[in-house]
Amino acid sequence: MWGENVRSETVGKRRVVTAGHDTGADPRIEALGRAVHRMRRALDAHPAELRDRREAERELDALAASVRSQAPVAEELRHSLLLLAAAVGSVSALALPLAAVREAVELFGTGPRPTH
Repeated sequence: MWGENVRSETVGKRRVVTAGHDTGADPRIEALGRAVHRMRRALDAHPAELRDRREAERELDALAASVRSQAPVAEELRHSLLLLAAAVGSVSALALPLAAVREAVELFGTGPRPTH
């Protein structure tokens, strides 16, 4: 049972059981950290020359710093995601890791919508 996905009877949500206790870590931050790490590995493994590789690496560094701070700011996450997507969005080999970063950033909410 440890480390397996289980269905909670009380709230009807899936969760991961870890070592018999709650780590207290924010699962959104953990998901973002995993997604950033996966994206970094995929970018490092991508053999082709990418014109905006440095920009992508800078934004991954910014996202990783947000994870380390344990207090990410949703607006900053979205800004880094936008720049990361602009840098690598046309590379199909990086589409899945980029989608994982987007999904992790979305866990922090969409923020206020501008009114016109």
